Amino acid sequence: MSEQYPPPPSPEQGGYPSTPGPTPGSTPPPMQGPTPGSVPAPMPGPMPGPMPGPMAGPPGAMPGQPVAGAPVSRPASITMAVRLMYVGALLSLIGVLVTFTLADTIREQVQKAAADAGTTMSPTALDTAVAVAVGVAVVSGLLGAALWLLMAWANGRGKSWGRIVASVLFGLSVLSFVTGLAQGTQPTLALVLSVLTVALGAFIIVLLWKKESSAYYAAQSAPRY
Repeated sequence: MSEQYPPPPSPEQGGYPSTPGPTPGSTPPPMQGPTPGSVPAPMPGPMPGPMPGPMAGPPGAMPGQPVAGAPVSRPASITMAVRLMYVGALLSLIGVLVTFTLADTIREQVQKAAADAGTTMSPTALDTAVAVAVGVAVVSGLLGAALWLLMAWANGRGKSWGRIVASVLFGLSVLSFVTGLAQGTQPTLALVLSVLTVALGAFIIVLLWKKESSAYYAAQSAPRY
């Protein structure tokens, strides 16, 4: 080994010079840095940039997940319910028109009610009672049509309060229908319209409380970014 690789020559023999060290008492040379006004050299390698691909949603949202509060499409159950609400408004308007054709029937009912109570009504009082009954029926029909349209607007836009109000109104309509049916004072045509209205309302409530409908209300009520 020593014969193949001889030791390096010493400095006295013209070999590698040794690194001079600081002389005792001397000041070490200052550290060399960038010249004032010069631009530091860039670091080697490409500068870090944004991750490839578009960002999906706000920070913290996982790719592929729906963003909270993002617009969602209206499910078929809500669309069907809104259309049936327009049908309900039409039935209410038909009921208003039917009321004017039932003036004679209302007069007979008022006379029968007065006879059962043992009282006699003058023609003027009878006409007034019939006019009041027709007026109340007309106002109720117009108010019902307006409520149908309001519920169609609110539930079509996913307003949670719209579904609650629609459910309460349906309960009141069922109570009114049962009360009128027990009294047996409704004319046949008015009774048919009432049955259709209650059946329509029941189907609409089922549509509003379906699973996809609840998801639509929740999405529309979520905060927007």
